[in-house]
Amino acid sequence: MLVFFDTSAFVKRYISETGTDSVLAWCDQATEIGLSGIVLPEMISAFRRLHREARITDTQYRQLKSLLLADIEDAVLCDLTPSVLGHAISSLETNVLRGMDAIHIGSAVALQADVFISADKRQRDAAVRAGLRVEAV
Repeated sequence: MLVFFDTSAFVKRYISETGTDSVLAWCDQATEIGLSGIVLPEMISAFRRLHREARITDTQYRQLKSLLLADIEDAVLCDLTPSVLGHAISSLETNVLRGMDAIHIGSAVALQADVFISADKRQRDAAVRAGLRVEAV
């Protein structure tokens, strides 16, 4: 089963917060983890913000980054193709979304994900309208 995570969900794999247990359970169920290519810069941005706010140490930042890079090697990464962009634009035209959220939806549609995991309600609603099976974390 190809389980697609947007950044709001996938970050919970590394940072313990509400929804972490669900994300870990979905990771265990997945035969493949799908991610948009934008997840790496978004996740590094989140880790750096935590570091700037002194919520994680230098060592923790390096560990999180290492774990993320290792996980991404085994994931199905979706590039920004014309198909992804087309689906993203369609989502933007029919929903109130941020651009990056629409790219995650477009990526999941292009990968034909079996399930789309997100912590963002507005994005989940748009993903349902795009024809995806959606789960909240």
